[in-house]
Amino acid sequence: MPDEKETPRPGSSKEEVALELMKFIATTAGVGKTATGAGFGGKSPKGPEEQVDALLQLYERCRGVVEK
Repeated sequence: MPDEKETPRPGSSKEEVALELMKFIATTAGVGKTATGAGFGGKSPKGPEEQVDALLQLYERCRGVVEK
């Protein structure tokens, strides 16, 4: 049986699909993480407000893709 967290339900709204897509991308790309490992970070960590803005922009982009 497929995991419901990874597979959208047949009756999922476009907003739910966009949210799941955003969560997948954010987790994969490390959006919202502040720690860098072993000094391999090129940029300084973003503040909480910048992280929230980045997540909101990512969600809007995901909604745009799902709407197509």
